[in-house]
Amino acid sequence: MDALDQLAAASAGLLDRVDGILTEAGAPADHRIWALLRRLGAMPADAVGTVVALRPAPLAAAGPPLRTLIQEYDEARAAIADGGSWEGAGAEVFAVHRSALSTHLGGLTARLAATQAYTEAVADWATQSRRSLARELAAVLGSTEAVTVTTEPVGPAAAVAAAEIGARLLGAVDAAYERVEALLSGWATELGELSYQAPDAGPTPFDLTTRIGH
Repeated sequence: MDALDQLAAASAGLLDRVDGILTEAGAPADHRIWALLRRLGAMPADAVGTVVALRPAPLAAAGPPLRTLIQEYDEARAAIADGGSWEGAGAEVFAVHRSALSTHLGGLTARLAATQAYTEAVADWATQSRRSLARELAAVLGSTEAVTVTTEPVGPAAAVAAAEIGARLLGAVDAAYERVEALLSGWATELGELSYQAPDAGPTPFDLTTRIGH
């Protein structure tokens, strides 16, 4: 359990109160919270819960297995690239296919390396997002708006305080979404599907000699 988990538990009652006031009394018409509510499509408590649910550790743990798989693909590519001492028409056709498969395995290795880097980037994003939200929650819990929300009856003063709290928290969540959208856009081309394209080597002339060395 990190700081965000602890703060989320401590602020659960406050966030429920904020959501309740915003639902019942609304917020000032020109308050910045309205734009955030429209963009995220979630009330503050639900938006905070989405970030609280982020867990960087499983993503970070994917690194070692991916590195092992990358090594295995590299070893397979090296084995295929070694054509031995074949000679003749059959060897030439085999060499064409061997080269194509070796190139494909090289591409798969690059995709795996990109996947590893991507999981690390997403894990870093999740960690940063949790820390940013934790700072906002800590600030909100100690704010005068929190006192107003928890002590004042539902009305204009409570609505303004709830809107301020909601806007701060939704702003942190919105910033996290903007960062992950940029991350996804930047990695899109690196993570695309890589299909194997078999070479057109033509028919194998079996009437010619093929010699296999030892």
